[in-house]
Amino acid sequence: MENRTDKNSYTILFAIGMVLIVGALLAFAASSLKPNIDENKRLEKQQNILYAMGVNENEEGSANFVSTADAPELFAKYIKKQLVIQGDKVTENNEAYLIDVKKEQSSAKAGNERRLPLFVGEKDGKTFYIAPIRGKGLWDAIWAYVAMDKDMVVQGAYFDHKGETPGLGANIKQRFFMDDFIGEHLKSNGKFKGIDVAKGNADPKNIDKTDNEVDAIAGATITGNGVAAMIKSDLKLYVSYFENLK
Repeated sequence: MENRTDKNSYTILFAIGMVLIVGALLAFAASSLKPNIDENKRLEKQQNILYAMGVNENEEGSANFVSTADAPELFAKYIKKQLVIQGDKVTENNEAYLIDVKKEQSSAKAGNERRLPLFVGEKDGKTFYIAPIRGKGLWDAIWAYVAMDKDMVVQGAYFDHKGETPGLGANIKQRFFMDDFIGEHLKSNGKFKGIDVAKGNADPKNIDKTDNEVDAIAGATITGNGVAAMIKSDLKLYVSYFENLK
C-alpha cells in the first residue's frame, strides 16, 4: 500500500503549511515587539541629539551616549524647542524628533515640500541648533546630527552608518573623526560652503577651522565623500533659517 507521505503533493502541502505557520509566528512577533522597537528608536534619536550638543558620557577617546534611562529627562532639560521648517514656515512641534528624514528626502524627490526638523538646545549658557541629516556612504546609508551656533559654526556632531567597512568607513562614528568637526565653519565669506572630508588636507591637525575641511579617514574615500555631500546638501537647506536669526 502506497504511503501518502511519499507523494509530491504531500511535500508541497507540508511546505506551504510550514511557510504559513512560520509567517504567522514572525508576523505575531513583529507586532508584539513593535512598541519596544519604536521606543528604542525614540530613545536613540534623543541620545543622538544630546550627543551632538555635548550632553554625553564620553571618556578619553571613546564616544558614549547618556543612558537610555536618563535620555528622556535630559532631553526635556536641554532641548528647549523642537521646530519644523517647511519652506518659509517655521512651527514648533514637540514630536519633531520623530520625523523620518529618509521619508522626507523621498517625498522631496517626488516634488513635495520637505519638512526639516531642527532642535534648539541650551547648555552652559550657549544655544545650540541641532539638525539631522542623511546621505549615502560606500555600501549603504549614513546619517548624522550636527549641532551649530547661530553663525553655522559646528559645535558638535554624531555620525553613524548602516553598513560601512569596519576599520575604514565605519570609523566615521569614532571620536577622532567626529571631534574634528567641532569649530568648523560651514560658511565662507558669508556664503554656505559646507565641509569637505579632504584626503589631501593641508591641515591634518585641524588647526584652521575656516578652511571648510577636515582630514579624511585613510582607506575610506567614498564614505568621506558621502559625509561631505550629506553635509552640503542637507545643511544648506537650513541657511535661510539662520539668516533670519540675525
